[in-house]
Amino acid sequence: MISSKRIGLATVATLAAGLVLATLGGCGRKDDAGGAKSGGDVIRIGHVAPLSGGDAHLGKDNENGARLAADEINAAGGVKVGDKTYRVEIQGEDDKADPREGTLVAQKLIDAGVVAVVGHLNSGSSIPASKIYKDAEVTQISPSSTAVKYTDQGFKTTFRVVANDRQQGSAMANYATDVLKAKTVAIVDDRTAYGQGLADIVEEVVKSHGATVIAREYTDNKASDFNAILTKIRATKPDVIVYGGMDDTAGPMAKQIHQLGIKTPLIGGDGACTPEFIKLAGDGAEQLVCTRAGEAVERLPRGDRFMTGYQAKFGSPVQIYAPYSYDAVYVIVEAIRRAGSLDRAAITKAVAATDYDGLTGHIVFDPKGDLKNGAISVYKVQDGKLIFVATSR
Repeated sequence: MISSKRIGLATVATLAAGLVLATLGGCGRKDDAGGAKSGGDVIRIGHVAPLSGGDAHLGKDNENGARLAADEINAAGGVKVGDKTYRVEIQGEDDKADPREGTLVAQKLIDAGVVAVVGHLNSGSSIPASKIYKDAEVTQISPSSTAVKYTDQGFKTTFRVVANDRQQGSAMANYATDVLKAKTVAIVDDRTAYGQGLADIVEEVVKSHGATVIAREYTDNKASDFNAILTKIRATKPDVIVYGGMDDTAGPMAKQIHQLGIKTPLIGGDGACTPEFIKLAGDGAEQLVCTRAGEAVERLPRGDRFMTGYQAKFGSPVQIYAPYSYDAVYVIVEAIRRAGSLDRAAITKAVAATDYDGLTGHIVFDPKGDLKNGAISVYKVQDGKLIFVATSR
């Protein structure tokens, strides 16, 4: 078990110095440590997320969080393992939010000798990639994959630092029936592992509360025209519409809900709970109530400092899960310190025993690799901003 002191957020100047240091170093020699490579005494940690396509803004947000942690660790002196001190280097890869690309990138990182991976962003990519990491004994910590199946596979290398969709879908359903007093619910999902899985849980829970699902519709994660689906839903006059999918489809859907004169509240999961959704939804944005699979960053003890430092470094605000990528890097580094080794199996064993006070809260994993006591935050859109409403656990 770990009871380590947290390394505080560095000043922007120190972070910048760390970034300069992080650009130095050489090509690698192969160690006998579980296939890990160190070049110029570098510990390579992989990061995978979509850096192109409709989810690119979320992928870059996750990667920025990981790089911020690495820069901070390097500026504070690096990672001592035995009699050597290492710099942390993030090797970022783009999986395009595509399951097949996710497996190819996973193998690429394994071949490059990473000791662990932070990612992937999307459950649909994380799930097939997790088998690749498991076979290579490479720890995978996702900062944002919420599908229940991800950790239900039973792989000892698979972890996440956010709550799962069983918790998130229940929170969405509870809000619909307990707060909005919905008796009838229409559900739409994008047929991805994330969107469909989340919608299935919402359907199960609202039914258990006595509500009726009067429409269950499907789209895909590339769609932009939802008028046919929404016209059908409008005829059923639901009390609430629930959408399982990401912001690049949820935004246009909300805009079209407004254009069709539908006044029904729209409930979305974390994929829709972003500033980008508000931009895309236009006048329909304020019908949204959404959840995030973690504590609200602005409510965390160091949240304001993190957001200020992130904005100064990257010139943009935090989207959602950058703080969780940041913590995932720290969890890996603390595990390496405790293991005293770059051996991949030793790192996995140490990660499983994590007991760490991170930026996002206290991090302890259950036997599946799920975060114990994960929080779900509820938001609504008001005056063009996401406003925190409540936290559930």
